[in-house]
Amino acid sequence: MFDLPTIWAAIIAFAVLTYVILDGFDLGVGILFPFARTDRDRDIMMNSVAPVWDGNETWLVMGGGGLFAVFPLAYAVIMPALYMPIVLMLLALVFRGVAFEYRWRVVRWRGLWDWAFIGGSTVAAFCQGVALGALVQGIEVEGRAFAGGAWDWLTPFSLLTGAALVVGYALLGATWLVMKTETDLQDLMRRFAWPLAAGTLGLIGLVSLLTPFQDPVYFDRWFAFPAVLYSVGVPALLLLAALVLFRGLRNGHDYTPFLASLALFVVSFIGIGISFYPMMVPPALTIAEAAAPDSSLAFALVGTVILVPMILGYTAYAYWVFRGKVDPDAGYH
Repeated sequence: MFDLPTIWAAIIAFAVLTYVILDGFDLGVGILFPFARTDRDRDIMMNSVAPVWDGNETWLVMGGGGLFAVFPLAYAVIMPALYMPIVLMLLALVFRGVAFEYRWRVVRWRGLWDWAFIGGSTVAAFCQGVALGALVQGIEVEGRAFAGGAWDWLTPFSLLTGAALVVGYALLGATWLVMKTETDLQDLMRRFAWPLAAGTLGLIGLVSLLTPFQDPVYFDRWFAFPAVLYSVGVPALLLLAALVLFRGLRNGHDYTPFLASLALFVVSFIGIGISFYPMMVPPALTIAEAAAPDSSLAFALVGTVILVPMILGYTAYAYWVFRGKVDPDAGYH
């Protein structure tokens, strides 16, 4: 008999990870937008993500919708605990999406929409990091309901994770632009990638050091035997990805730095998974406790087995069609 709650937890985790590694770099492009030297460079930066940014956000919808459908108790606890950062994130994504269209259609107010793109990208990234930090530090639950306060999410740890995600997304954006652009803009982004890579690694290390002390369960996950045999591989893989990243930047590679930056996020996500499993809402609700009835999980799984490969196929096709360097003379429309 299949463990349907665990299968669905893996699907939700996959959707969230896919969103982070796909939408992370185009949010990073927005974060780096004010550092472009000319309007032409900003046009190229926006053109690099224009064909794919909206498809990337499909995974956010799938992750949130899937959580509501198959883990309704987790959704009912997480949403009131994180209303503020989630609402701010969604508003920021709206402003950012509108900026894609209006920026190309106006002249007088172009600067306004530039800042809507910058602000929307930065606020969305920061709020995602804050929400992650608040989830890691734990949500107070009594019975089957959220029992904390409206501002429990706002702590030094959640602010740290928010800042870490902004820097990490900026690294993804810089290495994406190294891969997609040429000449002066590529050189500028390659220079930015060095301090961003160092900052991302430093913040990953700091967050990793603080995470085991957020709850005794995390400490046991990482340092108790035999779990330590699995957890020791995470820093080793992070070190390997960092070495590949810096070597790619030093040797002037186009693709290696971006792929290595993605690897940093994937390995960090694995680390979060080690800390969380089998909890769905730390430290109170497990995957089994938060799941819908098995009949509902099985029914939803049928459609998901069909839908996810279709989305993956469309995503892969879009990236294949728009592969290669950005044409500096091409417009968004």
